Amino acid sequence: MEEKNVSQQINIELKEEIGQGNYANLVVITHSSSEFVMDFVRIMPGLPKAQVVSRIIMNPENAKRFHKALGENILRFEDANGKINTNNSPIIPPINFGGGTAQA
Repeated sequence: MEEKNVSQQINIELKEEIGQGNYANLVVITHSSSEFVMDFVRIMPGLPKAQVVSRIIMNPENAKRFHKALGENILRFEDANGKINTNNSPIIPPINFGGGTAQA
């Protein structure tokens, strides 16, 4: 039996408030037998708490597709912009990253 590659066009709506995006500098990933939960977190200097700016929940199949797509995009980025150096980067950004304590 011949396998056919059927492509579908999907109309995707991007609402303005979502289109603005959220900055995150940490992702906390947990999983169960049926889903992966990714909490995208923003850590800012001088603030006592980090804030979850978005939570994405995926089934295992879509999480694996996401992993593959992200890897492919990182390779394309590095082909165009050079290797991303993560050798000296901490997994969790230091609380005082980017300079001194903010003052009013």
